[in-house]
Amino acid sequence: MKTYGYIRVSSTDQNEDRQLCAMEKLEIPSEQIFIDKQSGKDFNRPHYKALVKKLKQGDLLYIKSIDRLGRNYNEVQNQWRIITKERGVDIAVIDMPLLDTRLHKDLIGTFISDIVLQILSFVSQSERENIRTRQKEGIIAAKARGIRFGRPIKKPPEDFSILVKQWERGILSFEQIIAKTGLTEATFYRRLRELRISKGKE
Repeated sequence: MKTYGYIRVSSTDQNEDRQLCAMEKLEIPSEQIFIDKQSGKDFNRPHYKALVKKLKQGDLLYIKSIDRLGRNYNEVQNQWRIITKERGVDIAVIDMPLLDTRLHKDLIGTFISDIVLQILSFVSQSERENIRTRQKEGIIAAKARGIRFGRPIKKPPEDFSILVKQWERGILSFEQIIAKTGLTEATFYRRLRELRISKGKE
């Protein structure tokens, strides 16, 4: 029997230390701890897939909390079934002792743990949906206040019209005008079109 740990954080700038500390206290070998820095919306995660391939009957898998496994209600239920029923692997959720398949082998215990799993999976997905709703509302409110998202608009230099005239007369090559304006090719043509429209040439 081998003991594994699975850790997930939602993005690369989030810290996995709290989960890692919990795994180290359980003395899980570092090579048997799998970490994904990815959303919990599905299970299309490289290290999770690698972990599942290694799991064998009689192994034990630790996770810190059920939302670290995932935040999709149906997918969490499905993956739990695959690991525990199909692979014959026990799962222990550190923050929720009721979700420890080693302790609930009888019918009542299984029934209770199934209910707890469903409730926590539901809460995890609800939290994810609430986060997305708050983010969407925040973006709408920010836009209403005039805050721009995405890359800042690249403005042409003040002498852009002079440089364009030199380019049109053949004094400057295309490479030279691009270098002098500091614009990309696509942005140059957008600004050129805007300039011509403003002068009534298009």
